[in-house]
Amino acid sequence: MPGDPSDDGHGAEPSLDGAGEVTTPLADTPDATGDVDDEVQRRLREAYLNDEERVLVVTAVRSSGRRVVVELRPPHGGATHVERFPAPRDGSLAESEAFLAFLDAAGVSPLGVDELIGTRIPATYEPDEGWRLDEAYVGERGGDEDLAASGALSARWNRAVKWLWTYRYWLVATLLVGGELLFVAVIILLFA
Repeated sequence: MPGDPSDDGHGAEPSLDGAGEVTTPLADTPDATGDVDDEVQRRLREAYLNDEERVLVVTAVRSSGRRVVVELRPPHGGATHVERFPAPRDGSLAESEAFLAFLDAAGVSPLGVDELIGTRIPATYEPDEGWRLDEAYVGERGGDEDLAASGALSARWNRAVKWLWTYRYWLVATLLVGGELLFVAVIILLFA
């Protein structure tokens, strides 16, 4: 009986389509497996990778010292690309013009930065240089070399301070023992 919930679909009746042809539902054919043709899968995969070849997807936005770090990744997987922008300080966005331009190009408000996750950003990949975002997203970075140099210097300084703070007790002990040994050596040299 048609419409019966216990009906498994094998008894479905053929119907007429708009052209007057008899059609049978796919489930009624005994040899239908529901598989997608390998050729269709290959073409879809190839088209997807070709279309998405020049796109990076924002996966994370985080703070790193005085910088805003935006992590991006190709949609089909691969190495993470990182863009760094000056972070707002002292309650002013004036220092973050590059990040504001990035948000504006992505169509995201500074008040809705969480909407940035999942945004597709046009980019190109060059084997020697890696990923480069579209100019609309990074704008003119004339002082980029100075920014990179100051960022590298700042990173070294931060690592040095962290190392000193981690080993501060050992350093004090070494200075005390070394100072005592130096004092003894000077006394021996003066009076020997």
